[in-house]
Amino acid sequence: MPAAGPGEPPALEPFRASAPLTLGVELELQLVNTHDYDLAPYAQEMLRLVEAESPGLPGSVVPEMTSSMIEISTGVCTSAAQARDELEAIRDALLSAADRLNIAVVGGGTHPFQQWHERRIYDKPRFRELSALYGYLSKQFTVFGQHVHLGCPDPDAALLMLHRMSRYIPHCIALSASSPYVQGQDTQFDSARLNSVSAFPMSGRAPFVLRWDDFERFFQKTTRTGVVRSMKDFYWDIRPKPEYGTIEIRVFDTPLTIDRAAALAGFVQCLAAWFLDASPFMPAEDDYMVYTYNRFQACRFGLEAAYVDPASGAHRPLREHLLETLRSLKPYAQSLGAAYGVQMLAEDVEHGTNDARWLRERQQRERLLAEVVRQAAMKLRGHR
Repeated sequence: MPAAGPGEPPALEPFRASAPLTLGVELELQLVNTHDYDLAPYAQEMLRLVEAESPGLPGSVVPEMTSSMIEISTGVCTSAAQARDELEAIRDALLSAADRLNIAVVGGGTHPFQQWHERRIYDKPRFRELSALYGYLSKQFTVFGQHVHLGCPDPDAALLMLHRMSRYIPHCIALSASSPYVQGQDTQFDSARLNSVSAFPMSGRAPFVLRWDDFERFFQKTTRTGVVRSMKDFYWDIRPKPEYGTIEIRVFDTPLTIDRAAALAGFVQCLAAWFLDASPFMPAEDDYMVYTYNRFQACRFGLEAAYVDPASGAHRPLREHLLETLRSLKPYAQSLGAAYGVQMLAEDVEHGTNDARWLRERQQRERLLAEVVRQAAMKLRGHR
């Protein structure tokens, strides 16, 4: 991106075209000690060991806001199966390094009992700037999400895909929800993580524009105020990423397993294929009249949420709408090699099961959140 001149707002990067339906997956993971399973500030040591002992990994391993977090990313993938293989390779390298350090790696959207004030901001210029700007919110942002990038051939196609995908944000939330516990308490939310994201001023939804020229004008107006300097400053549920040629869906909690992470990426890819092939609807600004309500319902109740159809205004159980959607996606799942993951999600929806329910069931049985975290660490390893 060219540097802005004195007093000029920064320019929006050109949208770099990418192949339609390609995927990239990012997972934010927890580092915990193996003595009481609280978060452990070992990101720097993990990065050093992974770099030294596992050269040639696909994708990347990078630090996140606080030093008990680590983010892994795939490269550009053509299928959910490829994404799963890459995530598994990186996960295995992380586990090898964690074993050396006598710590564990865990999925989930929140750590069930960590205390935010004990966290350390990772020593990186951007994280220091964010900490100075947002104060205690930066440490409270020790939450863990999965982001899925979806390739788009041009910027107008990206905006159309973004607004089509927005109707299915509640579905994504309910399928991935894995953050019922915060600060040792059951929040009664399936996804409490998104409440932390909502505290940031640039969170929520993208503006309803369908042409990139209009989006560029919006960006210029926003940056002129000095409130944002780049697309990174928008914490929207879905945002365009022009430097990658993608849209980025950001509402997923980090799942407890790599299989589920890959299945969720496959779900996004199949939705996009359905939109491109069948054009089941055109997005409209009125879709967003019920957006916040549907989003809240999915965060609070997960698969038991109510869903308001944006087109008709009809109220339906989200599970019912999800199952109907998954049936529509079956042929696309077959052709894209995502059938295993989509079927797994469908079976979970049938049974009302997600990771939030798994965590609650373990806590009901164990009565000890540290033991729940230990079992979640084993689950990420692939132990049944």
